[in-house]
Amino acid sequence: MAVPTFIDQVTLHISAGRGGNGVASVHREKFKPLGGPDGGNGGPGGSVILRVDPDVTTLIDYHHGNKRQAEHGGHGAGAHRNGAHGSDMVLPVPDGTLVKTLDGTVLGDMVGAGTEMVIAAGGRGGLGNAALASSKRKAPGFALLGEPGDEIDVRLELKVVADVGLVGFPSAGKSSLIAAMSRARPKIADYPFTTLVPNLGVVRAGDTTFTVADVPGLIEGAADGRGLGHDFLRHIERCAALVHVIDTATIEPGRNPLDDLDVIENELSRYGGLEDRPRLVALNKVDVPDGHEIAEMVRDDLAERGLRVFPVSAASGAGMQALTFAMAEIVARSRAELPVVEATRIVIRPPSVDGGGDFSIAESPEGWRVRGVKPERWVRQTDFSNEEAVGFLADRLNRLGIEDKLVKLGAQEGDAVIIGHEDNAVVFDFKPSVEAGAEMLGRRGEDERLREERPSATRRRDIQEQMPERSETETRADVARRIDRTKTAPQTVTSSGIGPMSYEIGSADDPDWDGSDED
Repeated sequence: MAVPTFIDQVTLHISAGRGGNGVASVHREKFKPLGGPDGGNGGPGGSVILRVDPDVTTLIDYHHGNKRQAEHGGHGAGAHRNGAHGSDMVLPVPDGTLVKTLDGTVLGDMVGAGTEMVIAAGGRGGLGNAALASSKRKAPGFALLGEPGDEIDVRLELKVVADVGLVGFPSAGKSSLIAAMSRARPKIADYPFTTLVPNLGVVRAGDTTFTVADVPGLIEGAADGRGLGHDFLRHIERCAALVHVIDTATIEPGRNPLDDLDVIENELSRYGGLEDRPRLVALNKVDVPDGHEIAEMVRDDLAERGLRVFPVSAASGAGMQALTFAMAEIVARSRAELPVVEATRIVIRPPSVDGGGDFSIAESPEGWRVRGVKPERWVRQTDFSNEEAVGFLADRLNRLGIEDKLVKLGAQEGDAVIIGHEDNAVVFDFKPSVEAGAEMLGRRGEDERLREERPSATRRRDIQEQMPERSETETRADVARRIDRTKTAPQTVTSSGIGPMSYEIGSADDPDWDGSDED
């Protein structure tokens, strides 16, 4: 099977690299029993980048292989070793490539050599337990997982970047004109629709160098799918001017230059977006005797429409110089009005699922559905086989305010709470936090055994509590001495039953006396 050489539309499935997982590790070394956590972070995954390459003129490289996957990030390791970064994948595309989603939403227009678009960003690497350690959580026994990279299906459409577009009926001589004024050598034959793909030629007129695009011929009803349809007209959307190439020596019955012009203009108007382009008319094949006579007959009528008319012959070269310089004049004027196109870097960021806030909660038949960038990312990072990691996730969600909002919305204990998209959601049973007076409850994911209470900190706190009750003559040092005396002074306890007491042996206060000596 023949492989096409010009492809201007492809669909790609693009996947960025996944971030590496963090690692939970403890430093082990002789004579260092408390080495502490030393787990490294995972490396970020590679991104997929589209880049305009002037040497690429077609999308044929993506015609058969339509899947592209960037490199994954490396996992972390002990001794504070972070994972390797995943390599970015750069996909070269021609100048003028339009990037769309499958539903037609335009993501970017790749114009200008070196322009880049990050179409799929790599996932972030997970944090190791060394990065998760804090003054309250000194030795985390868990690490975070790496995030998956972005996945997206896009459609690439090539719109040839040309300065002048040639339009007309099949066999009007468009390919012959571009071959006569440039070094392009398109296929030329004496039957309709010889040109099946756009042809580009570079033309020089004086100090102006410009490109000319020859697109396949149009016929009446092309908007309805006749002939090759309107598919190739997108290649002249960027053109600064259009040249109507009209065959003055056609042998088809019922055709004349004026009617041909009206038919082509009607098809262009039905396509839309080309009404503001300057028009030139090239009456081709005037080297044929009948063609020269017909060109002289219609020249004045075309001029009355405000069109500049050029009788030319691609075979003999007659009139080609005047036509070429007229094209260069329009191109130079158009370039002077346009701003300078600089290479840019475009980063695609999917819109937030919650409209830009931290999160949103909605009640559904399945339960309470929580959507948001942060909670969904935290769920993806959690290792649910580790109870401490689950506790850490619960603390993060609680600090974000999800639990309070669920209570306000009327959620009851045991209700299902769904976090994430329907295709990959995580379901929890709602269990609000309980404050207990008899128990000392720490934050989930923390070890209360590591909490230290220094005597100096307790003394400072006691002094601060007594400062509002001091007398006018007492200083802070006097309050401190008073507190110290209170703590060190012996307790005076009576016979109330609390502490030691003094009594006379044999008296009524003697606990060992049974009253037998009384008379």
